[in-house]
Amino acid sequence: MKTLLPAALLTIAATTATAGAQSLNGLELGLTGGYASGLSGEIFVHAPNVAGPVGIKAGLAYTRASDAINDSSDLGVGTFGSYKANGATEYGSHTTASLDATYGMGELSPGVDATLYGGARYGMFRSTEDYGATGSTTYSASAFGIGAGVMVSYALTGNLSLVGDLGVDQYFKSNINVTGTNTDSTTIARNDALYPSIDNRFVRPGTVFKARIGVKTSY
Repeated sequence: MKTLLPAALLTIAATTATAGAQSLNGLELGLTGGYASGLSGEIFVHAPNVAGPVGIKAGLAYTRASDAINDSSDLGVGTFGSYKANGATEYGSHTTASLDATYGMGELSPGVDATLYGGARYGMFRSTEDYGATGSTTYSASAFGIGAGVMVSYALTGNLSLVGDLGVDQYFKSNINVTGTNTDSTTIARNDALYPSIDNRFVRPGTVFKARIGVKTSY
């Protein structure tokens, strides 16, 4: 169910946007890349002017986590940094879905326009500490959040535009799932005595500042 929710939100938003575009021109499809707690890319669909300057935007983003495990964390058998010094590795990813209301600010100068946006976020976060032949441990969590930002577009040619996206997202704490090579899957609830230690170990977004640039096309 958790994995289906972001896809469902995106599908509903895209359907709504398409429905609006049937009577209002200007449906936009975009692709951007940049930084959001790591190297990140996003695809989005935007139906502007659904009700005056107000529109709807849905997006799906993937981020490769540059820092997945807290090196200074210690679960009682030494810091993860000490294990990294002996060959352990770390990797992780963030997949986030967004659904925003938008407000078109109009043309700021010839060929340049701006759009404000804000709305809900749903993130799926995953980090792994890998010890090679001796096994690995993976931490995962899904969390809701909120976000806001601004997109600035510059018309290139025809219906193609360069777009820049600056924003900030805030995700809320949630339960953490832990799986290991030789252990059963365990869910650490927020009221569990182990939660502070695992929460410190598992690096995932709280406040995320994002900056991406890419292109969009209008229909």
